[in-house]
Amino acid sequence: MKVRLKKLRDQVIVLTGASSGIGLVTTRMAAQRGARLVLAARSDPELQQLVQEIRARGGQAVAVAADVGKPEDIQRIADTASAHFGGCDTWVNNAGVTSFGRIEEIAMEDHRHLFETNFWGMVYGSLAAVRLLRPHGGALINVGSVASDRAFPIQGMYSASKHAVKGFTEALRVELAKESAPIAVTLIKPTSIATPLTRHGANYLPDHPTLPPPVYDPELVAEAILHCAEHPTRDLFVGDAAKVMASAASLSPRLMDRHQEAVMFDQQHTGWPAPPNRKGSLYEASHDLAERGDYPRHIFRTSVYNSVRMHPVASAASVLGAGLALGAIWKLVAANRTVASAPPRAKTKALHAGAQAAG
Repeated sequence: MKVRLKKLRDQVIVLTGASSGIGLVTTRMAAQRGARLVLAARSDPELQQLVQEIRARGGQAVAVAADVGKPEDIQRIADTASAHFGGCDTWVNNAGVTSFGRIEEIAMEDHRHLFETNFWGMVYGSLAAVRLLRPHGGALINVGSVASDRAFPIQGMYSASKHAVKGFTEALRVELAKESAPIAVTLIKPTSIATPLTRHGANYLPDHPTLPPPVYDPELVAEAILHCAEHPTRDLFVGDAAKVMASAASLSPRLMDRHQEAVMFDQQHTGWPAPPNRKGSLYEASHDLAERGDYPRHIFRTSVYNSVRMHPVASAASVLGAGLALGAIWKLVAANRTVASAPPRAKTKALHAGAQAAG
């Protein structure tokens, strides 16, 4: 069955993790484009403030204080969408947390709780969304990560959860297609995004963590999500570096291992004092209503890959984008090939150069 999606101005969108980062930017962008919104997060005061902001600008929104790791809370989100708007047209599973530290150093309780949010919250949300969408159709959008395709050291359990998100999403997509359900199932895979994630994550490092470069603006992810709400899309990377990293890892996984060994540990340290709350928002809601975090490096606000994927105005643009992506992949792989023969300092310099070329 061909899936037909409505224009945003005609849609009801359910969005989890709406009070921070990608969720908050997507919420404001969707409201500006006329969508009616069901907003879910653990931080009720901030959600209420956000709803009042949207209503003051003529939009329609309702808040649901919910922990996505609890199936009864997910059901309340679905019930609220039905009660206020008669259901929904797009459901976005965006809520997520991370932890920084070596896998062996992080408490098992923290590992399990991260999975409750990132994986089981997405599972509960997806199943609730399917029940709402099956009768009339719509879009289910799960926010994964480039870590769905290539794991990061220092964020090992986060990467594992995003691998699980990918596996579940792909299996569900095929099962729904087999029954000809009119539901588009999309996996969004951003690279490092300049949200408050590093401030909200559990931290076992001696200093304040950061994300490996290049880092992109969250508006790129919001644009990707809302594009997929209108256009059936299987999956979509966000940021040129996401596509480059996944492609390089697929073409030469051992060389990518070496690249990560050489640069990705240092890249996740800032040297800034560690925040006093070492658990971040892993167990408790954040209350800053913040779209962006503090990053010591340049923030990229454009992506050739995403422009080509979402707005292919001419075949020439597509060829140019593919050429740029392949060129970046080649530079990264070429840099990694120096690892076996280069001395330590030259090795690190070459790998840094490859990473910069990819970004």
